[in-house]
Amino acid sequence: MQYGGVAWAMALVGLLVLIVAARLLFDRDWLLGWLRGTLGLAFLATAGVIGLIVCDLFSYRALPEDGRLALVSFHADGLQHYRVDIEEGSKTRSTTLDGDLWQLDARLFKWKGLAALIGLEPGYRLDRLSGSYLAIEQQQLAHNIQVTLAESPGGIDTWRWLRLSRHDLGLFDPQALRAAFLPMADNATYALDLKPTGLLVQPLSPEAHQAMKDW
Repeated sequence: MQYGGVAWAMALVGLLVLIVAARLLFDRDWLLGWLRGTLGLAFLATAGVIGLIVCDLFSYRALPEDGRLALVSFHADGLQHYRVDIEEGSKTRSTTLDGDLWQLDARLFKWKGLAALIGLEPGYRLDRLSGSYLAIEQQQLAHNIQVTLAESPGGIDTWRWLRLSRHDLGLFDPQALRAAFLPMADNATYALDLKPTGLLVQPLSPEAHQAMKDW
């Protein structure tokens, strides 16, 4: 009997809570306010994502008319340890890389459909610089053999998302570019050019030409 009374009391409290909830939910002003707040937050979040996408796209550069994307120069700072200078137009940045060979990955943003018809120009972004040892033992123990050259703000990587999802929206044509492994040498300078067949790396300095001959 005692437990029955408690159960009825709890049922009465539950009924009162249900009535209050129903009145709140069916209050038009409260419901409209909640809907406005929810929609406002949704639009704010959408605007934030669009802003990050815009920032990500700003990290791409217009393709030079001559197709030369960069000059890559190596300066030995020790055995199989190099300082690498990457020159893109008027901008030069430096990093370090270990190994005997180097390789560079880039991204290409081309347009298609309506975007191509209205004359939007393709853009590119240098993505990753990689090193490699000729000796397998050294390669297995290597550490400083990969350098990220660009990152997307806020983790919004538009190029990668388009390639993985394959949803190009009828506008984008994201392509991956990769230069073959080539030898590193002190004072060696290479030119990185974009050709219809892909990335082409050409030795410019005498040291680069000699490294190519000795490889």
